[in-house]
Amino acid sequence: MVLRLGLPKGSLQEATFQLFKRAGFNLTVYGRSHFPRIDDPELEVVLMRAQEIPRYVHQGVLDAGLSGLDWILENEADVVEVADLPYSKQTNQSIRLVLAVAKDSTYKEVSDLQNKRIATELVRVTKKFLAARGVQAEVEYSYGATEVKVPHLVDAIAELTETGASLQANGLRIIATILESTPRFIAHKQSWNDINKRIKIQNIALLLQGALRAEAKVGLKMNVAQENINQVLDLLSAMKRPTVSSLVGGEGVAIEVIMDEKKVRDLIPALKRAGAEDIIEYPLNKVIP
Repeated sequence: MVLRLGLPKGSLQEATFQLFKRAGFNLTVYGRSHFPRIDDPELEVVLMRAQEIPRYVHQGVLDAGLSGLDWILENEADVVEVADLPYSKQTNQSIRLVLAVAKDSTYKEVSDLQNKRIATELVRVTKKFLAARGVQAEVEYSYGATEVKVPHLVDAIAELTETGASLQANGLRIIATILESTPRFIAHKQSWNDINKRIKIQNIALLLQGALRAEAKVGLKMNVAQENINQVLDLLSAMKRPTVSSLVGGEGVAIEVIMDEKKVRDLIPALKRAGAEDIIEYPLNKVIP
């Protein structure tokens, strides 16, 4: 069995490759090839635009793929959504499809765009959003450089943004959020019904989610004398509970815990003062609950 997997080429490619690496899959691209090597004989990877992946998964050309919710909706793809994978090229936050107008525009609300012209790559999604609010507008497909079209070519744009910085830099103001989108791991329905392919797809999803879960966390190990155990445990907040095991000789315990990396900087000095010794901080590749 070989599973054909579509991964996004372009702005999300590097972040996707890093995520797969942390999940245990090493991808290598040679030159401008769209068929990277992967160290798993059961996988065949194809790189393509995220916009197209849902359509090819829907049609069964791909068994599974990774694309944003925005493009799944835009393609009206009837697929199995296996996992939500909240990551992007800059952060682990969702991206937003927003309606934006010129900063000095008189348009303040969605209703102000009645009978106006809007440019976007996500025409279907934008039209549905406007229709649900009783707004009729001319929504045209944008082939790129969408942000520069306001106000000389169009009245507004519907654009994807992660931080909003680019919109602001181009003199634009957000008046509404159409949807929030994160990458989704999706599967073709027939492939999902194939037991061998389903198990493979589920395994990949489990590892990818584990890698994302581990990204902002670290492990801490330390030794603690018997008389200091309670005060050290009072400082620790674990995902569940710290692991406590007796040291050889019964002179104390070893404590191990997984926690948010951003808390460790302030916690380690406090643990040292509370009596912890031989403190070790280590990175995590995957966390599977």
